[in-house]
Amino acid sequence: MTTHDLAAALFRLDEQLPTDRQPTAVYLSGLAAGSKPAMSQALNSTAVLVAGEGSTADDIPWHQMRFQHVQKIRQELEADENLSYSTVNKYLAAIRGTLKAAWKLGQMSSEDYYRAVSVENVKGERLPTGRHINAGEISAMLATCEQDAIGIRDAAILSAWVTTGLRRAELAALDLADYTLNDVYGELVVQGKRNKERTAYIQNGAFYALRDWLAIRGDEDGPLFYSLGNRSKGGRMSSQALYYVLQKRAKLAGVPDITPHDMRRTFISNLLDAGADLSIAQKLAGHSSPTTTARYDRRPERAKQKAVAMLSVPYTPRTLPQIDVEEKKQPGDRF
Repeated sequence: MTTHDLAAALFRLDEQLPTDRQPTAVYLSGLAAGSKPAMSQALNSTAVLVAGEGSTADDIPWHQMRFQHVQKIRQELEADENLSYSTVNKYLAAIRGTLKAAWKLGQMSSEDYYRAVSVENVKGERLPTGRHINAGEISAMLATCEQDAIGIRDAAILSAWVTTGLRRAELAALDLADYTLNDVYGELVVQGKRNKERTAYIQNGAFYALRDWLAIRGDEDGPLFYSLGNRSKGGRMSSQALYYVLQKRAKLAGVPDITPHDMRRTFISNLLDAGADLSIAQKLAGHSSPTTTARYDRRPERAKQKAVAMLSVPYTPRTLPQIDVEEKKQPGDRF
């Protein structure tokens, strides 16, 4: 029996709720802007799996979903060789979120809801994606930034990015009012996920890079980083525009295979490499769990070697005589 067959047998697929009562809409409305596209896609893909090609999340009567349906969906997703375990678990998280919305809307009983969301995640482990950007690569990208307005702005963006580890959306959302300038360092008030505020610090070279940009930018209210293009001059730079800045500077510097999230991974890796406590790195990164922060660690192998070198074994090197191994072998020795 396929997932579609199971759904057809137990769902009333022609029963649709008004938009304001749709659990999917309620669930997605509570997510951060950066999470909505991925979770919406996960729900739509689940709908295709359940109800067939052309179906969307709004076509599924989520309030009718029970434990056996979620368990069958999990089984089908896990069997798909094109999906990683983390993608399957993302789908399950989206389903749980939608069912929770249905429960809160009074469309499911507590018993049905808790049973349905009790389906466990798929277990697995993959080598970490992304990479650490070394100091030489950062220097090379900064060296491509010309002595003009765009170059100085881009240098400030790259410097602030790698020294704060902000998410793209967080960096794009910054206003001048979020930056407090002190004598030798600056503070940024960052609006993170789930409206959690935190403080990011701008120091050392990043402090001077941002100071140079502010000298050009001026003190008018508005976005901290704005566009200098002819059409959109003065407008807030989007997350995609920041991605373009990173791609452009990486290409000019000959730095391969770099993504915006690598800036965040590099920030966390550098903090840990410098001896910062994991809990401090967690707070600076805006993670809700230190486990999440630990997954961002992309320190190279030399960091692992350095850590092992700190271990002590109380063995004193000896002056060895000429020893005949066969002669000294004792009766009963197995090796």
